[in-house]
Amino acid sequence: MILGVDTSLGSAVGLIGRDGRTLADVAQAGHLGHAEAIGSLLEQVLAAAPAEGSEEVPDPLTHVAAGMGPGPFTGLRIGIAAARAFALGRGIPVIAVPSHHAAALAVIEGEHPPQHPFAILTDARRRETAVTVYEGIDVDGIPHAVVDTVLVPQGDVDRKLGALRRFEVAAISGAAVARVARRAVAAGRTLTGSEPLYLRAPDARVPSAPKRVGS
Repeated sequence: MILGVDTSLGSAVGLIGRDGRTLADVAQAGHLGHAEAIGSLLEQVLAAAPAEGSEEVPDPLTHVAAGMGPGPFTGLRIGIAAARAFALGRGIPVIAVPSHHAAALAVIEGEHPPQHPFAILTDARRRETAVTVYEGIDVDGIPHAVVDTVLVPQGDVDRKLGALRRFEVAAISGAAVARVARRAVAAGRTLTGSEPLYLRAPDARVPSAPKRVGS
């Protein structure tokens, strides 16, 4: 089984079996309250999942998938820290997954998958939108990004994307994050680094040295 955690938008936790089937998938909407929600969501998913070693799910929990953004600084840190802490406690590896990959996979696996390039859009706040352009899946079944994630002013989205089909995503599924991770593990691939995709620098700054007052 693979546990997926994402806090790039709301807070989401999901669990999939070895065959990729969703065993549990829960979420809480909103940009705030990640720290308060994530523990409860983890409990809900683990309680809803069949017990390890049962006839229904003979495979143990093998990996934790962490959604790496794009997303706001504080929200992403909470989800990634929760995923890493859980994995450390279980002694299993963490798989870093771009959050837009999970959204793109959900679109591609939907009832009417796009036949041409399409864009995943998420609210980056401050009147900006995070945009990634995809075209189908690659040989490993992972969404193929043809244009890496960029920030676009909301007023410029139509001009930038033109007639390109777009999907405005309000939530990322934890189970979808886990499914992308499962395919990456099977292919022996690293999808992104260990640093979150913030797209903009955090507001906090290291204070400069105080000015010396002359005598």
